[in-house]
Order: sequence, then C-alpha cells, then structure tokens
Amino acid sequence: MNISPQKRVLIIDDDEGLTEPLQMALEAAGYQVLTAHDGNEGVMKIERDAPDLVLLDLVMPRRSGFAVLDSIINQRHRAPRIIMVTGNTEPKYRELALDRGVDRFIPKPYQIDDLVDVVNELLKTGPAE
Repeated sequence: MNISPQKRVLIIDDDEGLTEPLQMALEAAGYQVLTAHDGNEGVMKIERDAPDLVLLDLVMPRRSGFAVLDSIINQRHRAPRIIMVTGNTEPKYRELALDRGVDRFIPKPYQIDDLVDVVNELLKTGPAE
C-alpha cells in the first residue's frame, strides 16, 4: 500500500537505534519522515513542519513525552495524530496518555511492521478532531 507522499510522520525518540529502522520502514511505506532526538527539538519540528502523525517516546531528555504532548494539545492549529511508544508500560501512564488524547499507546519493544500498520490505519482515517 503506497501512501500519498505528502503525509508527514515525525518520530520523537532519543534512541537512534530505534528511530533509524523505523524511519526506513515508514519511508518505504511512502511517508515523509522527520526525526527529533529530544522533546524540545520535537516541539520545534511540530510547530515548523506540521506533521500528520507523531510517534512520541515518553522518556526523553530536555522535555518528557507528556510535556511534548501538552504542547501539542495547546496548539491552535490542527493537532496531529499521536502514537506514544514507551518502555514504561505501567497502567497509570497508559491511562494518562489516552486521557490526554493519544490515539494509541504502544509498548516497547514493538514490531516495526505492526507499528507501520498502526500509522497506516491512523492516517487513512484522517486528522484528529
């Protein structure tokens, strides 16, 4: 399935060992992929590049995933779809993320193909309201 090339996905994760193969898989699926390696860089790229979907790590330097999520929620323009990926799978974090409007909460480690399927599903359904 080839997705329209204008669909932009931003990966915000400080672990380059995870972001590089995921970026390659998403590009192979037809997405334009941007990356950020800490929360501050992620917020800047969300504001500048207006991605359609953000893959957001929970634990990062300089600004946590929840702090990034709060800045996305407080933006005046259309918010992207959000998938939170984290190694921290305590139920309270999952509930907090979903209550704040995250579309999916996916624990690490994940299968890249499965994550690409979720991205395809969320971007096929259109922007979050």
